[in-house]
Amino acid sequence: MNLIRRTVLALAGAALLGGLATTSAFAADIKPRMIRFGYGLAEDTNQGRATKVFVEEMQKLSGGKLKVKAFGSASLGSDVQMQNALMGGAQEMMVGSTATLVGVIPEMALWDTPFLFANEKEADAVLDGPVGQKLLDKLQEKGLVGLVYWENGFRNLTNNKRSVTKLEDLGGIKLRVMQNNVFLDTFRTLGANAIPLSFSELFTALETQAVDGQENPFNTILTSKFYEVQKYLTVTNHVYSPWVVLASKKWWDGLSKDEQAIVMQAAVASREFERKDTREETARALKALEANGMTVNALSAEELDRMREKIKPITEKVAQDVGTELWTEVQQEIAKARAN
Repeated sequence: MNLIRRTVLALAGAALLGGLATTSAFAADIKPRMIRFGYGLAEDTNQGRATKVFVEEMQKLSGGKLKVKAFGSASLGSDVQMQNALMGGAQEMMVGSTATLVGVIPEMALWDTPFLFANEKEADAVLDGPVGQKLLDKLQEKGLVGLVYWENGFRNLTNNKRSVTKLEDLGGIKLRVMQNNVFLDTFRTLGANAIPLSFSELFTALETQAVDGQENPFNTILTSKFYEVQKYLTVTNHVYSPWVVLASKKWWDGLSKDEQAIVMQAAVASREFERKDTREETARALKALEANGMTVNALSAEELDRMREKIKPITEKVAQDVGTELWTEVQQEIAKARAN
């Protein structure tokens, strides 16, 4: 009897050890989820710094189970190429311009509206509110999950002819603008000779006076050294450009609820860092442009109102393209933000 008992115990022990070995081997086989996160700018930019924050937050919040590898300088492709990769499930995440999403859902053209926001606080309130979320939610039907908006910044005007202090000062200025119909129509309506031109050709065009001026955020004006070939800078804040952090819906749907919550929490943390970082960099860039000899002035509220009135036909077309219901909602949200 003792022999039989000892044999049974030995067999049970062997089975238990075998089970533990199998469990241990299985645990050893569990690897962190690898997430490819693509972005267009260089590592040493506001976009690159915020991506680093996202990577670190994901590592911390998931205990290393959700591991993000960042790919900057458009190494995974352009915004459009990355969007397509996300929709097909070939890439997990990215951050890019909302402008390129207009081809995915037309309502994203809402953010291209000239003079839509007067300042960053209005933009934050609308983008983080019901209207901003409504547009993010619409992306899911196209295979994308919109998480949060980051900030690219307000675009401003430079030229070599004169200080632009009123609407009439734009008259006759040969102004390079993006190859975008809303931008072309806006500046032509305001009296400028709007000329579409690729960004890579812009510095030479300014230097040779093929064009008199251009419009970009302060950071871009500084890093592109436009102050070497431009005398006047006017703070117009005529378009606010957001970025959006996106995930592949195919990948997202494979995450647990807890994992989705971690990704969202990390995205929010990166948004808060990115906006603060971008605004601090913008303020430094403006001071640097003045230090490099540019004459800087800001348009008055009255002149901005005159410009808004002048381009009403263009904003009405944008409203028609995005839908009157959405347009009314965004105007209500802006009014609420201004009242607060």
